[in-house]
Amino acid sequence: MEAEILLAHVLNVDRLQLYLAPEKPLTSEERGRYRTVVKRRREGVPLQHLTGEISFYGLKFRVNGDALIPRAETEELLDRVLQLAPRDREVACLDLGTGSGVIAVCLARYLPRATVTAVDISSEALQLARVNASLNEVEERICFFESDWFGRVSGRFDLIASNPPYVDERELSNLPCEVREHEPRCALDGGTDGLEQISLLLRNAVEHLAAGGYLLLEIDHRQGRRIVEMMGEVGLADIQVEQDLAGKDRFAVARCPS
Repeated sequence: MEAEILLAHVLNVDRLQLYLAPEKPLTSEERGRYRTVVKRRREGVPLQHLTGEISFYGLKFRVNGDALIPRAETEELLDRVLQLAPRDREVACLDLGTGSGVIAVCLARYLPRATVTAVDISSEALQLARVNASLNEVEERICFFESDWFGRVSGRFDLIASNPPYVDERELSNLPCEVREHEPRCALDGGTDGLEQISLLLRNAVEHLAAGGYLLLEIDHRQGRRIVEMMGEVGLADIQVEQDLAGKDRFAVARCPS
């Protein structure tokens, strides 16, 4: 499948065209370009970086090494955010650590009454997120700015979603090469036990949630019990850890007391 995706990318056609014209010969230039991308893929460059784009929740997004490649679990996180979003009134949403901007862009596209704020500590990631907002024609619906978690954030939100760094720093060297060497460390490294950045995020969460508002986090499947404790310690209520489609604890959901 990856071979087909790369060939279609090199030829600038849909994969379907490879089946509609299977006997079409490649030019020497096309063969050369194809060999180059296959070699880079073999060396561990992520497929998404070679094609420069992904499909996420029905939309197209640009991707590069400035932000984490969005994964299926983050689509499941977005599912939960959309299910909790009020439909009968204006709703203020915050994408905390927006990366490539997929959550913020999807909220702006699928929640017409939402005001969306997206922040990240990385100026490069924010630039990529702005590109994706423009690509999906929602750049005027999203406020982007640089911030270390809530450091420069003001106001309260009905929904706060985040896919924070949650990899234990001791496990970074064991990650696959394509992740370890091609995705930003700051989007992966969660410090001791993978909980340091989550702890910093939770410290100011309640003061930025509207009464009854929800905080949703993507987490490591081994962190659920400790994160429930941490959320309770900062004053959040109705705390739940929910499983992903693989049956692993993957999402922490909590509400701000009314």
